[in-house]
Amino acid sequence: MCAENLPALKKRSNVFLFYFIAIVLGIISGLYGSEFLQNLSALISDIFIKIFKCISLPIIGFFIIVTLSQYSADDQMKGIWRRTLLYTVSTTIIASSVACALYLIINPSNISTLDLSILPSQNNVSSSTYLGYLINLIPSNIFAPFLEHQVMGMLFISMVVGIAIRYIPDQESRTSIINFFKGTHGIFLVVIGWIVNIIPIALFGFIATAIIQFKSGVNISGLGSYLGVVVLANLVQGFVILPIFLYTNKIKPFIMLRGMFPALSIAFFSKSSAGTLPVTMNTVEVNLGVSPKVSRFVLPLCTSINMNGCAAFIFTTVIYIMQNHGIEINLWTMFAWIFIATIAAIGNAGVPMGCFFLSDSLLSSMDIPIILLGLILPFYSIIDMIETALNVWSDACVTKVIDEQTQKI
Repeated sequence: MCAENLPALKKRSNVFLFYFIAIVLGIISGLYGSEFLQNLSALISDIFIKIFKCISLPIIGFFIIVTLSQYSADDQMKGIWRRTLLYTVSTTIIASSVACALYLIINPSNISTLDLSILPSQNNVSSSTYLGYLINLIPSNIFAPFLEHQVMGMLFISMVVGIAIRYIPDQESRTSIINFFKGTHGIFLVVIGWIVNIIPIALFGFIATAIIQFKSGVNISGLGSYLGVVVLANLVQGFVILPIFLYTNKIKPFIMLRGMFPALSIAFFSKSSAGTLPVTMNTVEVNLGVSPKVSRFVLPLCTSINMNGCAAFIFTTVIYIMQNHGIEINLWTMFAWIFIATIAAIGNAGVPMGCFFLSDSLLSSMDIPIILLGLILPFYSIIDMIETALNVWSDACVTKVIDEQTQKI
């Protein structure tokens, strides 16, 4: 083993050790802890819920603005641009639809006997107010989505601003405002890194609080079926839907999968599609023979907006938590959330826990308590690994198909 790999392995071992200690301490505090420890865990849980709500919305908005403002294809690349958008949006919608179908088949049960009185106060989200939430996608005030935590309104404004920046006639002004948003986005990425580093503290608080609820009679059997939907949706998308997409374009999927192994393994363990991008780019060019002209245009765009795994997670998580809080879930609601999850996933940053923060924002914007996300958090690390690998695999599939089609033109 190379000596330069030892610090990275040691750091990874320390991370797993901190996670393990946090989980054990959370369980012990929930089962046997004093009133002080239980109050402390509740305080930590509340603090991190507020942190998640505070950081998630700005990073999503700035990420969309930066992404859309920097992509301006010339005449030669317009065809590639259009196909990239078509395939990325299509595969992401299919990923949400697969999650929806599996949700209907598996039908996860609620975390029963949960005492909702101990959760933060909430507004009743009836079907009428839910429809009103969708209607209010276009805000009456440009600052309202950020002040009122309206995620969909924020997504709409961010997309409009990002596209509008590309059409500013003065090059100097356009460059200045792009640099401003890039710098601001960079600040929030640094803060996200800090938060991820102290996630073990959040784990302690969430797990201890959850254990206290279990002692009062909470049944989490439904959580297993929820996790099953999320994992199965990713596996079906990765090993069935995307291979069919490749096969219909006369590309051998499993040979390509073998060639993508270096990038997929890095994506799995790093949990960051953006961080894996240099490896992904090198892998598709060297192992798959994709033209650098195509890969270096398509892959950064895919890394920004092609979030198959994130869409499946958002759909399943939001529907499940809404269901647990007594909100009516019908086929029309699920159909609407297929597209909401797709749009939201496009706004997800390719960083660890991006989908988790995004789901938190969507739920918070509808005044739905997010304490149940604390039950999901201990399992999210594995989910995040699977999702990131799927996202990179989907990016590679889209890039390879576009490269093959470009060569035929």
